[in-house]
Amino acid sequence: MRPLTEAETRAVFEKLGKYIGENIQLLVDRPDGTYCFRLHRDRVYYLSEKLLKLAASVPRESLVAPGTCFGKFTKTQKFRLSVTALDFLAPYAKYKVWVKPGSEQSFLYGNHVLKSGLGRITENTAQYQGVVVYSMADVPLGFGVAAKSTQECRKVDPLAIVVFHQADVGEYVRNEDTLT
Repeated sequence: MRPLTEAETRAVFEKLGKYIGENIQLLVDRPDGTYCFRLHRDRVYYLSEKLLKLAASVPRESLVAPGTCFGKFTKTQKFRLSVTALDFLAPYAKYKVWVKPGSEQSFLYGNHVLKSGLGRITENTAQYQGVVVYSMADVPLGFGVAAKSTQECRKVDPLAIVVFHQADVGEYVRNEDTLT
């Protein structure tokens, strides 16, 4: 487990910035202590300074997951956010999309959000902006990328894709062997 390099930190913060913008600062400097990002086996973990000191006493081979996994670096050194980061992204999300109850299950099976399943969308959402997907009861279901801006969503036909699927809480069941 080691600190992120400058390039890795930039990649992680750029990806997080797509979803929560300037609120990244709130993740690091929290009222309950200082938190940091660490790399372990190509995965980026988010953990408190206290937990970091405790994890330092565990041998590297025995350490499975020192904190909450935010994502991983691919072999081409691109950062991919994981669904395990959803609990930290949802409270600070700048742009949100709410899906209708009939489309929740489709999204949780890994499908994109169609216009017919769109309940609400945050005003001034730009195209290709990172969004957090909620149910109509304000339960975070996952996150994705807006395929259309807010203005375009009003005019498209019902079968057009408005949010590209990135991750959802259904992955906990579908990929339980690979999530750490």
